Amino acid sequence: MSGVQADRRIQVLELAGMPSVPRHAARATRDAGRTTRAALLEAATALFGERGLAGVSIAEIAKAADCFPSQVTYYFGDKESLFVEAACREMLAVREAVEHAARRGRTPEGAVRGMVRAATESEAVLGFVEAMLLARRRPDLQPAVSEAFAELHTRAERAASDILARRGWVTPVSADALSRAFWSAIIGVGLERAATGDAFDLRAAEAAVRAVLNFSESG
Repeated sequence: MSGVQADRRIQVLELAGMPSVPRHAARATRDAGRTTRAALLEAATALFGERGLAGVSIAEIAKAADCFPSQVTYYFGDKESLFVEAACREMLAVREAVEHAARRGRTPEGAVRGMVRAATESEAVLGFVEAMLLARRRPDLQPAVSEAFAELHTRAERAASDILARRGWVTPVSADALSRAFWSAIIGVGLERAATGDAFDLRAAEAAVRAVLNFSESG
């Protein structure tokens, strides 16, 4: 019996209120399932980053993760759902890089420059834009994107509040509005790039972000 089949059997028996397998065996099966799911997500993230959604097949993802194609559909439903989850995860990873760049900035201008570069140096923003467009057509994908946005804004707001307080920088808007304005500008630039096929224009991106942030050093 494969890991997927065993996992399904446990779920069916537990839902029916019947004994399935010893607890240690059930735990091992669940751990194996988490490992398989993580391997598929890692493989898909790498492949999607290289070739995009249309350029990757389920069979290729399964092969890269040393799994079966049926396991992709079992754990994620379909390729689009897997893509959205991978894109959301990568976007949140970029948020951490942006926060790190902001903390290193010694001036507001330096912070903005570092934040924009951190946000645009990978394909993560473009992947997230594509995930957003997929969710627009597929309501079942919208919760994943909504959760990613919620975490993105919540954690970015906390970081902005901390950085402003530590650096003594001032802004006419709240930390929440600040973080939302930054990501709105970055996603907007990403959407423009996706539509035109052009490379990120860092100067234009920095100018757009400065226009919406409008913060300076106190004193």
